[in-house]
Amino acid sequence: MSYLSLKNINKIYPGAVQAVFDFNLEAEEGDFIVLVGPSGCGKSTVLRMIAGLEEISSGDMFLQDKRINDLSPADREVAMVFQDYALYGNMTVYQNIGFSLTIRGEDADRIHEKVLDVSKTVELRDYLNRYPKALSGGQRQRVAMGRSLAKQAKILLMDEPLSNLDAKLRQQTRMELAVLHHEWHSTTVYVTHDQIEAMTLADKIVVINEGRIQQIGSPNEIYNFPENIFTAAFVGMPPINLIKGQVEGETFTGFNNNKEPLFSCKVPREIVRHAGNYRQGGIVMGIRPESIRLLSGEGQKSDDQCLLNAPVETLELLGAEYNAGLNLGGFILTCRIPARQVIRHGQNLEVIFTVQSAHFFDEESGLRIRG
Repeated sequence: MSYLSLKNINKIYPGAVQAVFDFNLEAEEGDFIVLVGPSGCGKSTVLRMIAGLEEISSGDMFLQDKRINDLSPADREVAMVFQDYALYGNMTVYQNIGFSLTIRGEDADRIHEKVLDVSKTVELRDYLNRYPKALSGGQRQRVAMGRSLAKQAKILLMDEPLSNLDAKLRQQTRMELAVLHHEWHSTTVYVTHDQIEAMTLADKIVVINEGRIQQIGSPNEIYNFPENIFTAAFVGMPPINLIKGQVEGETFTGFNNNKEPLFSCKVPREIVRHAGNYRQGGIVMGIRPESIRLLSGEGQKSDDQCLLNAPVETLELLGAEYNAGLNLGGFILTCRIPARQVIRHGQNLEVIFTVQSAHFFDEESGLRIRG
């Protein structure tokens, strides 16, 4: 059995409101697991059930083969970092970091050694005599992480710990988290709605929507091989382009919202044999903005490429690149284009993408059509 195992976990609140449905997860020792999804999807509820702060309605939870459903939070050997830091304002940084060891009755010399060790790791050696009110948001979050590390729990739980930080500090703290995990190899379950945090920190991502797991996989698997439309649309910035259409022969035709044809392209051979059910529509093609590029200098397109010519409707300059929205008969196709040349609103652009880089989904079920 895995180091941490959740088997068919359900959470039902009074009034028959179900927040989590048949949740299954296996984590190995040292894994960094990220639960990601929109607000209200149930990810924090799962974290709180692991911590023992929420009662499990049904299912079983094991830590090192020991069933922990009925154990109190204090007996589960977990540590939790909250979104709002949850520091003791009347205690110094030193006292906050060593608090869990103090209430456990550890020897004073042992506590001192551990606090100094952890404070060096989280870069707070020079702040040990300060109180939380004298610290910045990022420093307070590092105190909260240091307190959890000092506890030496078997599982480290983090509930959106960076959401209260500004963008620059969030990026810096995210990098520090990655370094900390590399040094301490703590088994971590991390909750966020920020896909960048998920992609950069996780060994394994769990995508959740409306209390149900949509996909579990490595960042590469989640991004490049989405199992369904939700995962494809949620992971990626700017979001994937989703174009409804139908297949005739070996050709996919995409339509706008008025069911007017936008473009046609050849369907990959491995998809054709599954396309018989979609000749009257009901198929969705997903193409990521970064897979679309300018035609300039490429010459004639090959059979597995799709060429489009459309005016620029929306334009965002992000320094090294543009997010350009091309108007295809009312459908806005988003492209990421290098900013090596000036692009203006209304300018016609010729862009191209390889059909092999596209994903095809069943519109009704939302599931990926596999080759």
